[in-house]
Amino acid sequence: MERRDLLRAAASAAALAFVPRNAAALWARAAAGPRPTNGLTDAQLKLVGAIADTILPRTDIPSATDVGVPAFVDVMYAENLEDAERAGAAAGLEAIDATAKSAAGAAFVDLTEEQRHAVLDKIEDGARDADPAKTYWQLKGLVVHGYFTSAPVMKNVLKTQVMPGRFDGAVPVTIKRVPAATGGHAHG
Repeated sequence: MERRDLLRAAASAAALAFVPRNAAALWARAAAGPRPTNGLTDAQLKLVGAIADTILPRTDIPSATDVGVPAFVDVMYAENLEDAERAGAAAGLEAIDATAKSAAGAAFVDLTEEQRHAVLDKIEDGARDADPAKTYWQLKGLVVHGYFTSAPVMKNVLKTQVMPGRFDGAVPVTIKRVPAATGGHAHG
C-alpha cells in the first residue's frame, strides 16, 4: 500500500477526532489573510512548511504547502492555543530544529529531502510524551487534518462534493394523467 493511500484511509478517522471541529471556518480565516498577530513567527512558519511538505510532498497531487497547510496551522495555533500552549509549541518546534542540527548539522529547512526524512524518523522513534516528539506528533495530526480538509484536496484529489446534492433549476417534469376509467381520482 502506498503511503498516500494509507494517509487517505486514515485521514477520515483522524479528521473526526482532531480539533478543531470546524475546519472550514479555519480555512476561511487562513485564506482571508492577514496572518494572525499571535501565531507563528516567519521562521516557525517556514519550519512548519518544511515539515508539512516532508510528511505530504508534491507528487501527482499537491503538497501540503501547495494547499496552504502552514497558514491553516498558523490560524489554528493563534486561535485555539492558550499563551502557555503556544510557548510550548514554539519550544517544541525549536526542539525539532535542534534535533535536525544535531543529527544532520543544519537547520531542518536547509536539509535535503532524505535528511529531513531521517530526522523525522528519528523523532518518530522517540518517546511521544516529550519534545521534540510531542510537538511533532501534534503537528503531524494537524497537518494531515488540514491537508484533507482543504478545498483543493477535497475537490480535486478526494473528489468530495463540499456541498452535497445539487440544484437543477430547469429539470423537465413529466405530468402523469390519470385514466378516465378511475373516475379521475389519483391515489398515491
